[in-house]
Amino acid sequence: MAKPKKRFICQACGSVHHRWQGQCPDCAEWNTLSEEAPATVFSQKHDLSSGGRAVEFVSLDKPGEVPVRQSTGLAEFDRALGGGLVPGSAILMGGDPGIGKSTLLLQAAAAIARAGRRCVYVSGEEATAQVRMRAARLGLADAPVSLASTTSVRDILTTLGGMEPPGLLVIDSIQTMHSDTIEGAPGTVSQVRGCAFELIRYAKENGVALVLVGHVTKDGSIAGPRVLEHMVDVVMSFEGERSHQYRILRALKNRFGAVDEIGVFSMAQEGLEEVENPSMLFLSGRQEQLAGSAVFPAIEGTRPVLVEIQALIVRLQSGATPRRAVVGWDNGRMAMLLAVLEARCGLNFSSAEVYLNVAGGYRLSDPAADLAVAAALVSALADKPLPQRSVWLGEVSLAGEIRPVAHGSLRLREAAKLGFERGYGPSELDGASSKLQYGGLTQLANLVDRIMGGA
Repeated sequence: MAKPKKRFICQACGSVHHRWQGQCPDCAEWNTLSEEAPATVFSQKHDLSSGGRAVEFVSLDKPGEVPVRQSTGLAEFDRALGGGLVPGSAILMGGDPGIGKSTLLLQAAAAIARAGRRCVYVSGEEATAQVRMRAARLGLADAPVSLASTTSVRDILTTLGGMEPPGLLVIDSIQTMHSDTIEGAPGTVSQVRGCAFELIRYAKENGVALVLVGHVTKDGSIAGPRVLEHMVDVVMSFEGERSHQYRILRALKNRFGAVDEIGVFSMAQEGLEEVENPSMLFLSGRQEQLAGSAVFPAIEGTRPVLVEIQALIVRLQSGATPRRAVVGWDNGRMAMLLAVLEARCGLNFSSAEVYLNVAGGYRLSDPAADLAVAAALVSALADKPLPQRSVWLGEVSLAGEIRPVAHGSLRLREAAKLGFERGYGPSELDGASSKLQYGGLTQLANLVDRIMGGA
């Protein structure tokens, strides 16, 4: 038998190396390589062409069963999942510490248990007394949820094997779980991968909806091996700033539904509350007739969300280095937009500090926000407020053209429903709302003329 080789696994990115190094060559993180117990290597080859069981093949046109979804009791949670929990599915939920992952899952487990389905909540980070204290604070103490505090996967599966499979199994968190069949401390790549595999296999075999809570790294990605995200059916991210009350549940991967749906919650003293109209949340406290403020109708899956974009221009004395600061939008995209405004419209931002903020802590990645950002920048530069009760949408090209965007009619309908009277965007926008006065723009220079001229 050949001597087994050592393997070192990066705890940040999951890459494999054959010798220890202070810095991972793949992700450039320091002191993240840890030794994994090597598998036994046999000198002789094994014949795998016999001894197994025959696999049944089916044709593509064979009708399949539509998965029957189960409601979590929280409409926003169901929306992000694509309609509810699918029995036998594995869900991985990540988020920053203290953002409310455990609170959300405890509320969902209580709602499901009150509906008559068995729910098991296993906490590896908190004692049962701590979880009960949170449940009492949230008014969930009377919910028939089966609660346990352990980190042993063997104990969990042994206990579950002696009872009827539950409808929901929550593991909080997967990084704290430990298997005595695998060498290594809890949280290492081998332990996370092995424990997740055993739990997912139990869920698939017994039709149990499994939710695994995952820790995140400092850059926001889920800690542990990357293969963990491939093993599960749904990967969800619970986002938000702790300084703001709102929370967004976003599906990053979903084998049973769309990946662009979101659920919006508001953190209150009694727990997480569902937000049926997120636009009102992000526009709350907004004053009219302020220079540098533009409203953009964003789209998240099939849900339009109106957000406020704020810009501030500060002129500097000669010789000072101007600063660019962006919160909630892409810094590189703002630099590109400033260059287009200078090259195509003749505006001068080189001697001014530029600050851009998306109100409410919301994060934008939609290219249709280009026109709204440009309108806020030009309004702040000219110190002229934008037209009252107006929304702005459109993608800006390097040539200064205003290009069409997707779901234009849906965005404008949401704006009209919230009392906005004017909309500005590309001239080729399909389905402009008849309830909203729409102004088409072809060039970014048209936007500058309209704001500078006060039209």
